[in-house]
Amino acid sequence: MTQPLPAILAHLDETAPEARARLIDWLRIPSVSAQPAHAADCRRAADWMAAQLAGLGFAAEVKPTAGHPVVLATHPGTGGANAPHLLFYGHYDVQPAEPFDLWTSPPFDPAVVEGPRGPRVVARGAVDDKGQCMTWLEAFRAWHAVAGGPPCRVTVLVEGEEEVGSTSLDAFLAENRDALRADVAVISDTGMWDIDTPALTTSLRGMVYSQIDVRAASRDLHSGMYGGSARNVINLLTQILGDLHDEDGRVRIPGFYDGVRELTNAQRVEWDALGFDEAAYLRAIGLSVPVGEKGRGALERLWARPTADINGIWGGYTGEGGKTVIAAEAHAKLSCRLVPGQDPQKVAEGIRRFVADRLPPDCSAEVQIFSTTPGIEVPADSRWVQAARRALQAEYGKPALLMGCGGSIPVVESLRRILGLDSLLVGFGLEDDQVHSPNEKFEMRCLHQGARSHARLLAEIAGP
Repeated sequence: MTQPLPAILAHLDETAPEARARLIDWLRIPSVSAQPAHAADCRRAADWMAAQLAGLGFAAEVKPTAGHPVVLATHPGTGGANAPHLLFYGHYDVQPAEPFDLWTSPPFDPAVVEGPRGPRVVARGAVDDKGQCMTWLEAFRAWHAVAGGPPCRVTVLVEGEEEVGSTSLDAFLAENRDALRADVAVISDTGMWDIDTPALTTSLRGMVYSQIDVRAASRDLHSGMYGGSARNVINLLTQILGDLHDEDGRVRIPGFYDGVRELTNAQRVEWDALGFDEAAYLRAIGLSVPVGEKGRGALERLWARPTADINGIWGGYTGEGGKTVIAAEAHAKLSCRLVPGQDPQKVAEGIRRFVADRLPPDCSAEVQIFSTTPGIEVPADSRWVQAARRALQAEYGKPALLMGCGGSIPVVESLRRILGLDSLLVGFGLEDDQVHSPNEKFEMRCLHQGARSHARLLAEIAGP
């Protein structure tokens, strides 16, 4: 490893209180991208990050988009023109904080409180994603203070619309393709296995999100005058959706499992060895009986198998009191989480076929597809993943777990499709951080060890 690393780690230890204070300062800015009233706050959050990077020797600017602005910054590094080039991505926008009355402290007045693992900061954006952005920002700061800058060439991209679907990001990536050229992207917006066990996320599920609209009669009908004769479209839609899974929990959409790969023996052994307690996982949300595909382990179902879930259903009268109506139309939202190997367009066509095959005479249906993103797999044997595993093992004293993620991170797909970049997903969030919920928090230990991990990662990637 490079000679200054011990001094850089010592600097991070000595300046940990200042790092906490900087995070709290950023968390005070209510950069809620979904609410127009906070547009100026989003700009303030972008300006804050740009100023921090400029103070560390980066050429930093806040660039406009059709929506909220993007921070773009570059540093030549100290390793010369042939040093590896890393693109660090994060987002400064946060989810709305409502309902406010469920917070134990004001969501934009960060509170540092003691928890079972030491101090934690409670605030909206604490872990998603301001706290995690600070892990690499503080690593840059330490390299700047001790060695004059990072040992690699670095580009930083921090957007302000991740929480609303990154609607302006693809256009920005395409328009700034040359400025964003790099060898690999580094993203800290994922999690660890637990506070003692680091992890790299090497697979993400994709998504097909759709709406199903079914129509029958030309108008709503009186159930006394037409019940027993006219088609009840809500009954029909629930029958169709009730056929979505077979008795073993498999999805019946035509072609749904085409391209789905089985776990390797090595993956199965590694995941089984984790001892995941599914009963405790469900008990924490008030449930006790697992569902899903029979014959599949819990982590396999969560990380490596596709799913289909009804997210909402409506039609007819849903107000207070009674109204005996047979509705003319009914609607449902359906999301399918996809794994690497599945074709989102093929799944979308399968949803259309699934509905059409079950549609009786006198009825029509439309399937609207709102988004299609593929599952993503990061090559576990890449030099970047191996460097990150060495860095994390050096910091935590144990091997980093290679794990999957049941959710989606759309930017990973965009970076691959538009810029041709793989992403190194090294995160420091925990399962109980209450992402998107009241009392979101980030452990100060995760902030500190995350910064030390990123400092080590820069050294590992730069080489001796």
